[in-house]
Amino acid sequence: MEEGQSTPLMAALLVLAMVVALAMGRLGAGVVARAEARAAADATALAGAASGEPEAREIAAGNGATVVAYRQDGGQVQVTVRKRGQQATATAELVVVPP
Repeated sequence: MEEGQSTPLMAALLVLAMVVALAMGRLGAGVVARAEARAAADATALAGAASGEPEAREIAAGNGATVVAYRQDGGQVQVTVRKRGQQATATAELVVVPP
């Protein structure tokens, strides 16, 4: 390698490393946001099956999510929530086990 070529090469590698780190950070944030939306949907569906729509909406709000859709068919509840730009759907069913 000729004298003076190592500095531009190191600068280029540093820029490449920064671009890769930024891309990984954005990818990781998306994965976390989707997981948070799924968790909020699960909690909301469980609350809806156990206590009804008002409780489900309260649980969603407590998790920083908004209920986009709520459907109840007997003891089964299906909800769709939105959190941090991600949408997730979950279903829960109330099952009563006799003592």
